[in-house]
Amino acid sequence: MIIDADAHVVETVHTWDYLEGSDKKYRPQLFRSEDNPSTQYWFLDGKSIGFRNPTLSEQELLALSKETGRTLQTDADARELRDVELRLQHMDKLGIDVQILFNTMWIARVADKAETEVALCASWNRWMADVWKQGKNRLRWSCVVPAMTISEALREIRFARENGAVAASLRPFENDRHLVDPYFYPIYEEASRLGITIAVHIANASPQLMDQFKPRYDRMGGFAQFRIPTVVTCLSLMMSEVPKTFPKLRWAFVEASSQWVPWVVNEAVRRSGTKGFPKNPCKEFQIYINAQTDDDFAYVLKYAGEDNIVIGTDYGHTDASSEVDAIEVFRKNDTVSAAVKKKILDDNPRTLYGL
Repeated sequence: MIIDADAHVVETVHTWDYLEGSDKKYRPQLFRSEDNPSTQYWFLDGKSIGFRNPTLSEQELLALSKETGRTLQTDADARELRDVELRLQHMDKLGIDVQILFNTMWIARVADKAETEVALCASWNRWMADVWKQGKNRLRWSCVVPAMTISEALREIRFARENGAVAASLRPFENDRHLVDPYFYPIYEEASRLGITIAVHIANASPQLMDQFKPRYDRMGGFAQFRIPTVVTCLSLMMSEVPKTFPKLRWAFVEASSQWVPWVVNEAVRRSGTKGFPKNPCKEFQIYINAQTDDDFAYVLKYAGEDNIVIGTDYGHTDASSEVDAIEVFRKNDTVSAAVKKKILDDNPRTLYGL
């Protein structure tokens, strides 16, 4: 089985058709930029709550692929899941059996009020449940969690688990809370009970940090806003009591590459002291990291081990992490043995996501 450990869905107006009753007042509206018609934003209560990936033409995607040197072309109906069968057909062409689907929105905070967050999460998760039912069990997914309301978060995780989800997404920072905060322990306990993975996809729900790290005079893009918090969270997790408190819980760190793993593992060992701290914390604490095709695998595997690296395409996006044919590119990597490739493409993601 070839598993794409990081693929995406791009939200559409249909995503919000699952809002019911009084929750319909929370329906986001989509607006285009006058300066750049392909750029769109979701608005609610007069405030932007999320960026929508540009709907580029085939020619624009081809030009962008040539510019970046990475294959980025996907059909709009496939990446937006208006045509699930078309998505499955493209997966067949790419040699992918199963994709793990992540949200495009929620990379930053989408709601200031708890009741709004609950409504939007519920609609998104029900949309994904319908996609899974159409997807012949090949489109598994990570649910979005209304972390401001723990009781509702648990309810959504239970619903998602019953409807094809294999993970629950939490951001490195949820407002002013870091993920090792005991506030999240009920979520970790329920995820452990259900056998569902906690996925830490690059994101940041702290408005203060988002503003502090906003690119102003540089070209880093979202590196400081989204990737750095993800890396910090992994180190924090390794050095916390969380893995010992929830020893059955699996963790996925997604879309930040794996190039930072040697640095973080070395820091964790050095700061904790060698006595009693595992030589391979990734394996001991069931921490899995999503790699990119241009990572230095020999260096990364020395610190992460062969059993805790996975790889994904970032299907549907056109940013620095995206590479639609990443699976095929990785298969041609002559620095990684066939046995390790099988682990990264099959065994590891199968274990990580409980497939």
